Amino acid sequence: MTITAIASIPLILVLGNSMLIPILPKMKSEFDVSQFKISLVITVFSMAAAISIPILGYLSDRFSRKAIIIPALSLYGAGGVLAGAASAWFADPYVWVLAGRIMQGIGAAGTAPIAMALTGDLFKGGEQSKVLGLVEASNGFGKVISPILGSLLALLIWYAVFFAFPIFCIISILLTIFFVREKKKKEEPPTVGNYLKGLGSVFKTEGRWLLVAYFTGAACLFTLFGILFYISDILEKDHQIDGILKGGILAIPLLFMTVTSYFTGSKIGKNMKLMKRVILIGLFLMTASFSALTFFTGLVPFFSVLVFSSIGTGLVLPCINSFITGAVSAEKRGFVTSLYGSVRFLGVAIGPPVFSALMEWSRAGMFLTTAGITFLALLLCLFFIRVVKKGSEKGTDSLFEQLKFT
Repeated sequence: MTITAIASIPLILVLGNSMLIPILPKMKSEFDVSQFKISLVITVFSMAAAISIPILGYLSDRFSRKAIIIPALSLYGAGGVLAGAASAWFADPYVWVLAGRIMQGIGAAGTAPIAMALTGDLFKGGEQSKVLGLVEASNGFGKVISPILGSLLALLIWYAVFFAFPIFCIISILLTIFFVREKKKKEEPPTVGNYLKGLGSVFKTEGRWLLVAYFTGAACLFTLFGILFYISDILEKDHQIDGILKGGILAIPLLFMTVTSYFTGSKIGKNMKLMKRVILIGLFLMTASFSALTFFTGLVPFFSVLVFSSIGTGLVLPCINSFITGAVSAEKRGFVTSLYGSVRFLGVAIGPPVFSALMEWSRAGMFLTTAGITFLALLLCLFFIRVVKKGSEKGTDSLFEQLKFT
């Protein structure tokens, strides 16, 4: 039940944007606003989260994970209520919906990144990697079901999605309250000055590796959401597929990613050499898949090739999560994982607009550019992460003891 509680937290996060995608056209017509203004409903959420994540990460290190997660989920749910009430009853709903989305974005900052840090606190070794794989799988599962769930809720009334958020949040809050037991801090939390000084030392000794890991995680989410944006566009324009069927087709690559994430997390244990090897294999699959997509336009062959990039993403993300969570001490883990969450959010936020520009430029250029990004990540991981075995891996709790950052 502890694992279920932790896994429910990133699931709530993913629903924040993906569930709204099916109702954006209806929202645009109801509010009578431009396409740019309606896109802000997604953008303000992601930007508010990216800005707030490092702050809440520090606070979770200073106080406790639950002390941040529970209020964050409450704020997330309250933002949904405000947006839903504005859509249903307010005279000028658009501004209030944006306010609600900003509240949700701030709340989202205290969900998945803090859940990663909490996992690092409560689990060690191979069990930690397995739970992190479940957390990533839960994240992916949310991506799979959210477009379908949003389409189904819209059948009731288009703004029903907003009122669904607090229901999901209440469930996650109750699970966290009753089934997550944190260890008490043995020492008083450091002052802000000492905390920042400690973080400086972390990035001084491990900065190159952390930057590579951050870039790799952001690249995975950037390419994932960019490709989904492209697929959503071609399904409507080229194949006249919309509604729930469209959501189901979009779920196919996400399903492959989710299943792969689960099995990767359950098998890698704390074997650093294996993790690096899996990351390189995953990035190679992504690069090869994106390169090959330039030659396929039919729907079935296109998706047959695309799933290899989804499998690659599912291989990479659990290993990156394990590296980042296990390579720093518990006192700084919240901030470091939160920065990772920020760059992931930025990857998600910039994916659709960048791919929109690439689509107007060249289809082949879009896929080759995407392949170039993942190939760059592959080279960075290959040359900047070097695993050094110190003693027995079985008896080594710290990932840092097995990593050398070149």
